[in-house]
Amino acid sequence: MASAAPAPTPAPTPSPASESASRSTARAIAVIGGGPGGLYAAALLKRLDPSRAITVWERNAPHDTFGFGVVLSDETLGGIEHADPVVYAALRDEFVRWDDIDIVHRGTCQTSGGHGFAALGRRRLLDILHGRCRALGVDLRFRTEAPPVAELRATHDLVIAADGVHSRTREAYADAFRPHIEEHRNRYIWLAADFAFDAFRFEIAETEHGVMQLHGYPFSDHESTVIVEMREEVWRAAGFDGPDVRESIEQCAKVFGDALGGRTLRSNNSSWLTFRTVVNDRWSHGNCVLIGDAAHTAHFSIGSGTKLAVEDALALAACLHEQPTTGAALHAYEAERRPVVASTQRAARASLEWFEDLARHLDQPPRQFAFNLLTRSRRVTHDNLRMRDAAFTEAVEREFGCPEGTPPMFTPFRLGGLTLRNRVVVSPMDMYSAVDGVPGDFHLVHLGARALGGAGLVMTEMVCVSPEGRITPGCAGLYTPEQAAAWRRVVEFAHTSAPGTAIGVQLGHSGRKGSTRLMWEGIDQPLPEPADNWPLVAASALRYKPANQLPRELTTDDLAEIREQFSAAAWRAAGAGFDLLELHCAHGYLLSGFLSPLTNRRTDAYGGSLEARMRFPLEVFDAVRAVWPDDRPMTVRISATDWADGGTSGADAVAMARAFAAHGADAIDVSTGQVVADEQPAYGRSYQVPYADRIRAEAGVPVISVGAISSWDDVNSLILAGRTDLCALARPHLYDPHWTLHAAAEQGYSGPGAVWPQPYRAGSRRPRTGRLDAPKPRLSLPG
Repeated sequence: MASAAPAPTPAPTPSPASESASRSTARAIAVIGGGPGGLYAAALLKRLDPSRAITVWERNAPHDTFGFGVVLSDETLGGIEHADPVVYAALRDEFVRWDDIDIVHRGTCQTSGGHGFAALGRRRLLDILHGRCRALGVDLRFRTEAPPVAELRATHDLVIAADGVHSRTREAYADAFRPHIEEHRNRYIWLAADFAFDAFRFEIAETEHGVMQLHGYPFSDHESTVIVEMREEVWRAAGFDGPDVRESIEQCAKVFGDALGGRTLRSNNSSWLTFRTVVNDRWSHGNCVLIGDAAHTAHFSIGSGTKLAVEDALALAACLHEQPTTGAALHAYEAERRPVVASTQRAARASLEWFEDLARHLDQPPRQFAFNLLTRSRRVTHDNLRMRDAAFTEAVEREFGCPEGTPPMFTPFRLGGLTLRNRVVVSPMDMYSAVDGVPGDFHLVHLGARALGGAGLVMTEMVCVSPEGRITPGCAGLYTPEQAAAWRRVVEFAHTSAPGTAIGVQLGHSGRKGSTRLMWEGIDQPLPEPADNWPLVAASALRYKPANQLPRELTTDDLAEIREQFSAAAWRAAGAGFDLLELHCAHGYLLSGFLSPLTNRRTDAYGGSLEARMRFPLEVFDAVRAVWPDDRPMTVRISATDWADGGTSGADAVAMARAFAAHGADAIDVSTGQVVADEQPAYGRSYQVPYADRIRAEAGVPVISVGAISSWDDVNSLILAGRTDLCALARPHLYDPHWTLHAAAEQGYSGPGAVWPQPYRAGSRRPRTGRLDAPKPRLSLPG
């Protein structure tokens, strides 16, 4: 996954002076681009105010269009119905509808129903919108280049740039819109077939050149859209990069001959493309506004391009109707649409990357492969798919090994000699509440409550191996007998009061990120009293932030001492009775600092190549493994990307996982980032899971996924899709210590994967609540 674009700059609220200048009902409107978004915006604005003079410039002929079919959701159609019943009625009469998705792979077809698609031909959609615009009096100018946008802005109250992914308007005002454009790894081509698929069809072809995939769906009673997609290297190996696109289209028809029934494919001046993700920091500049692909793109595999453009048009027209000034309307439009678009783009990226890495999933069992494909964008989930097609979902569960009535998250999992009764982990969370490294009553209550809450594994916070290895003065340690005794008290409570719950310890050293204040007093800030700060050490003498201390580069004697500190802490952890030990090699702490090329600038045997950078973390791992009991598992947490240029790559993360597994790690806990202060993470729901998925598939080692996994539906989806083995959740367990037990109750599950403690069993069913709705009248009589 590429680094995220810089955080968008919100469009400013117009100042009084600018509002005064822009006070207008936007009567003269120019629309650049005659695609569905531009046409629909023109029709709506004209319908809202027939006195408006609206002109649409389209440089192509009326029926010149990219692609063949258009898929619209029921939600979008509902918006159209309310805004313009005439357009809705015309669309309703044209749509072909179907419910099934067919996924064909290695000679088997898995069918999932209940999905509810509606599609029509793109040319027919344009015909409908052309007719509506003409009927309303919109001036449509085809085969005509729009005047320069600066000229249009001077002569019109509003300029709507609907000029697509290659928007000239966006380019003309790049300094204002600040676009971020990313090219992706797959090649694809839009084609059509002269027959109608009876379902949305995904077909996978494993050829001598590599994996190719077909996306197909009907858009009329006798026509289907067909998109053929593959990795760039496969495209070249197959010879599709030659000058004759016609030959490659004929070859595609042969590759997917079974899906096409031996029929040919036809082109509409089609060419092989790479998908471009477009993100803009701002969508408006003065009286000029971007809509549709000019403002944002979403990968075709989630079918949202036209949907987003039409919804943009709806929102823009509504805001212009509701707001007192053009400036206020454009601000409101962006505020309304940006969160929706950002969510769609996150789903689109997840889907896009899943297809880019399709080969990774090919060896999954057939139904699990199909489930993985269906849930790839995270918009379709386990629970959602169960509602759509319970029979299919139950078949996937049986193939996975779920006992009847058991959600995937409540199936057991074995790590080394430890069997976890479910797949939920309470993720390590620093509490900053120890005194001189000693965990106290707070830790007993905090970790004890989570142990009682039903998770299969409860992890401590990062427990430091030395006083100098603490992050803050409130961090817990395992470098004294007193600390070990205090931890034994916590472990014994968990084992006695929550039998069946495993408790694990995470060992780490802060490195260059140490000697800072408690999180709520100023995260990553040095201690306010210089005398209270302690000296820092790191792989290289590099500050974390300008205000932080400059650490000392570790010598070989220092490395030997720190290895011994980790070994001694592990020995104490074993004596305290912990069931599992995790070595913290993530988040920019000491061992992570050796792994990342951004923080390891050493020129000795511990710096340079990835193999050399891994040397010390592996030495520490071996020292810990040597004293940790053989029957108790060890895991390692890594940052699989630094979210910064020149940092850890996906291939590096796989290599790290392989190396730790070869040295005896039972699983890799896959996190990301927090290595350098100028990182640019791409946050979103389950945003770190793709890294775990890759490591699981390519390194062949069990993984723990973490990062914005917040619902039991997410956990079930990720486990059943085979993207992870365990899910670690942090904030949900702060919100609800009994998150796992409540997840079981909400799913009606009461088996061995979620055992309520005896004193709590009376609460194993959701309490009844007061009635919130009044009884509906039996009759409605006219007044």
